[in-house]
Amino acid sequence: MRAQYRLPGLAVTDHAFALPLDHAEPARGTIEVFARELVDPARADEQLPWLLYLQGGPGGKSPRPLNATAGWLGHALKTHRVLLLDQRGTGRSTPLTARTAARFGTARQLADHLARFRADSIVADAELIRRHLCGDAPWETLGQSYGGFLTLSYLSAAPEGLRACYVTGGLPGLDTTADDVYAATYPRVREKTARYYARYPGDRELLRRLADLLDRQPVHLPDGDRLTVRRLRTLGLLLGMGEGAERLHWLLDEALDPDGRPSATFLHQVANLTGFTDNPLFAVLQESIYGRPGTATDWAAARAMPDHPEFAEAADPLLLTGEMLYPWMFEEIAALRPFAEAVHLLAERTDWPELYDPARLAANPVPVAAAVYHDDMYVDAGLSLRTARAVGSLRAWVTNEWEHDGVTASGDRVLARLMDLAAGRR
Repeated sequence: MRAQYRLPGLAVTDHAFALPLDHAEPARGTIEVFARELVDPARADEQLPWLLYLQGGPGGKSPRPLNATAGWLGHALKTHRVLLLDQRGTGRSTPLTARTAARFGTARQLADHLARFRADSIVADAELIRRHLCGDAPWETLGQSYGGFLTLSYLSAAPEGLRACYVTGGLPGLDTTADDVYAATYPRVREKTARYYARYPGDRELLRRLADLLDRQPVHLPDGDRLTVRRLRTLGLLLGMGEGAERLHWLLDEALDPDGRPSATFLHQVANLTGFTDNPLFAVLQESIYGRPGTATDWAAARAMPDHPEFAEAADPLLLTGEMLYPWMFEEIAALRPFAEAVHLLAERTDWPELYDPARLAANPVPVAAAVYHDDMYVDAGLSLRTARAVGSLRAWVTNEWEHDGVTASGDRVLARLMDLAAGRR
């Protein structure tokens, strides 16, 4: 399928590709993978280089273009034809949702299906799409967050398809286990919460008050889910973004009605922020992206929490949680319940393939420029810099000017600098 149309400042082509569900065994059937091509209308007939955008996640669909002249997209469109990929299972790419998950006959069937939605499969999808659109010509990639994980998998599996790569907040540890990740994550989240309370000291008392209220009496969200203290704490996921502290503060500003009960406005927003309705794969695959041969992830975040007693629910201050996922979420959150048994099976799985080839990455000839955010709550800067030293032709730029969303929050500055770095202009 191919549909062409115009948006303000954009010539758009929508592509839908029938691709193998299992690239190792194509006879298992196909799924549809959607991608949106964008180009400056004045240059639509030119042979421009391609830039593939690899969205964060896992489980994040590509951004929907709102402004053709602003931000990283506006900068890219000056010189490139941009492809926004809905990674398999997201957006318009045969989406995996609570409804579709419930159709699987057994949890084992669903778990085996989900195991084909990791980085290796996404990279194989991208290579087939590249050959369809570009022939033998390589393209460039911009990988945000998890998109950087995909970039290193791409460089490991098919570097011939890449001309240059830009990574923002997404250099993974090449030999890092889920246990390593969460051992580093809890201290970073503790620090982010402390900074938040220092900026908004009244919110510390308000969150403790809310937690005590939720302990005393049941409070339900608009979809019927109960709002528990542990679900309230997941709002800490906001704190890793540039405006996250402000978003959380203004959410809490209207948290209570005059009678001291949680307001309808607050409950509606909490349901949207913590419900995973739009991106269940973020929760479902969060630990599986760290799966390595012979090692089960085994709910690493949950196992690590007792090592950090300051995260106890009764503690004061009440510490929020970040990108950590826990078994209880698949019991208490409606959009995740159909995945529950399958996710437990994924947590036990040990037959994961390697996603990165250290030897090939060490010899990598493709120019890579990576922004490492010094204070990143989601991706540990220390692990990222260790990887930067292990990858050939990679230039790292360490900055604390932005949080994890620097590629969007900075306008065009982050991508412009990375393009200069990769081209040797800085």
